Amino acid sequence: MAGYGWDDYDVRKGGRQTIHDEGNNIDIQTEFIKIEGGQHGGNWGVRIKGTPREDAPADLKTSVFFYVALEGLGIVEVADEADSLGYVDVVTLKGETPDLGRFTIDVTKGPESNAHPTHGHPSYRDKPLDRTIVSSSTVDKADLWQTKGTSHCSDTSLRVGDRNTELSSRIGLAFMQLKNEIDRYVAQYSENDVPPPCQLFTLPNNAGSGDLHIVQKVFEGAFEVRDEQFQLWRLYAEALTNGIKSTVKSFSDRFSSVFPRQYPFDKPKYERFARSLFSNLIGGIGFFYGDSVVDRSYAPEYEEENEGFWEEAAEARDRHNEKLEGPSELFTSIPSRPFFPRGFLWDEGFHLLPVVDWDIDLALEIVKSWFNLIDEDGWIAREQILGPEARSKVPQEFQVQYPHYANPPTLFFVLDAFIDKLKLSEGSKGSSQEPLRDTLHLYTAHTDHPEVALRYLRDLYPLLKRHYFWFRKTQWGDVKSYDRKAFSSKEAYRWRGRTPQHILTSGQDDYPRPQPPHPGELHVDLISWMGMMTRAIKRIAKTLGESDDVDEFSAIETAIIRNIEDLHWSENAKTYCDATIDDYEEHAQVCHKGYVSIFPFLVGLLPADSPRLDHILDFLGDPDELWSEYGLRSLSKSHELYGTEENYWRSPIWININYLALRRLL
Repeated sequence: MAGYGWDDYDVRKGGRQTIHDEGNNIDIQTEFIKIEGGQHGGNWGVRIKGTPREDAPADLKTSVFFYVALEGLGIVEVADEADSLGYVDVVTLKGETPDLGRFTIDVTKGPESNAHPTHGHPSYRDKPLDRTIVSSSTVDKADLWQTKGTSHCSDTSLRVGDRNTELSSRIGLAFMQLKNEIDRYVAQYSENDVPPPCQLFTLPNNAGSGDLHIVQKVFEGAFEVRDEQFQLWRLYAEALTNGIKSTVKSFSDRFSSVFPRQYPFDKPKYERFARSLFSNLIGGIGFFYGDSVVDRSYAPEYEEENEGFWEEAAEARDRHNEKLEGPSELFTSIPSRPFFPRGFLWDEGFHLLPVVDWDIDLALEIVKSWFNLIDEDGWIAREQILGPEARSKVPQEFQVQYPHYANPPTLFFVLDAFIDKLKLSEGSKGSSQEPLRDTLHLYTAHTDHPEVALRYLRDLYPLLKRHYFWFRKTQWGDVKSYDRKAFSSKEAYRWRGRTPQHILTSGQDDYPRPQPPHPGELHVDLISWMGMMTRAIKRIAKTLGESDDVDEFSAIETAIIRNIEDLHWSENAKTYCDATIDDYEEHAQVCHKGYVSIFPFLVGLLPADSPRLDHILDFLGDPDELWSEYGLRSLSKSHELYGTEENYWRSPIWININYLALRRLL
């Protein structure tokens, strides 16, 4: 695969995607639209086009599989019987679910220009390739996700109770059917006289009852086919064509309006890049459902209170007290469709910042979905690995989630941006009385209708407070035991989940930290996140008229900002530093210049007249430190660990952190 991705995409309307299948010598374009209507969301249509690549043979053969299944309640079945040779024209599937009601899916024959391979082997008479093949089967709903198969992990079965599906997770249900058909051909014709590959790799013709239906078409050369789901009316070819053109144009026009480009990025190539980049961001948004693996043993070793705590914690993890919990559901974007197809807590806040400008209502739905995962203590798992399909993409040692592990609270960036938009909207117009008539209004319903916005915040606020105070309870840092001199004896913080090599929970996995780890450590990035979080929740409390909470959060914010200076600013290094306890049991700063050392600046805790800014700006602009032609490095170029070992946060330029820096400079 030479790459794939959305060229243009709007979650509410549809878009166009290109797949460069170099291995099979063909480029695939998928065009997808949604059409509103009815009580269950309306219709959708997909057009799939295949174009042979320049180096492809003239008679290139391509098999296309389209499979339909229901993992929840309901039925789906083939509507019409075919003769023994397969379907001549449209394949229609019909179904009904509690959420969708009745629906129909058509897989069309395609235009007359479609060509199909022919050959002289006798197998062609029984299964001509100009027909559409449908294979129906009954499969355990828990295994439907393995239709395509080919897991990326070496072991997909869990000791905590997953089904052992090693065979099918590697091969896939569709490939198992293909193998069975190959075995049948070999038995019928012998190994020396099997059909040509275009015939050999076909499914059996057995359309009928079942809960999994795989539709196969075999083409020669370029091809086109439509798949449509409808409830009210059929979406014919011309309507699909017009709908796709309209969708792409409206996306392009709106994108230029929402994200105007400035010199020197106003050339067409930058527009195409930006549209594709954003389309793939929102094109990764999905709904995920399933159980997760959690260790709620609350082992005393997880308190990380003793010297050598990381070794004790590792021993506790090795006792494998994890269990399956759930199921849970999550509506979220993802970092990567092929490699990380699941929700990551600290990634999501950054993902949603451009979405806020494009579709604030969509962003708020995702934020709400994340906070609906919160447990009674206020914890949200930093990585949402829901169900066996998600676990098949994750090595077993990384699947377990721990309720004492935190992650940077970036979703508060999104809520802060929402408050900004709400204030701007209130300042420009009164409460809108217009009903929500069309899709365009849905992008901004929460800012156009302040009463909707306040109801949203009011419903979310208890969850935000619970999460906030969970942070303060579980990630606290020790000031009193070491007689540290600070404005507040409470406002200091330490990431849990620390090892000598990593703090995965911080998001900056291998960034250098004090060595060896110590229970008296204090982390400047975490106290900075807490300052940002406090300021954001204070604004929400003020918007809701929660005056007592505003007073409480204001006092905490002041204490955090004072303690950042008292505990973390190094007058010698002229930067902010983590802290530890030295051999004399005294407070000691450990300075590793890079992203962590400028975190109070990055999250907006330094005022414009701060005396620290001159030092920070000099540091940012120094090519021997963070500055490069392509952005700010994660670790100072002069640091002894620059570019070493994993080199994940030890030199690479991270766009999210560069964004935070630019945000403070503009």
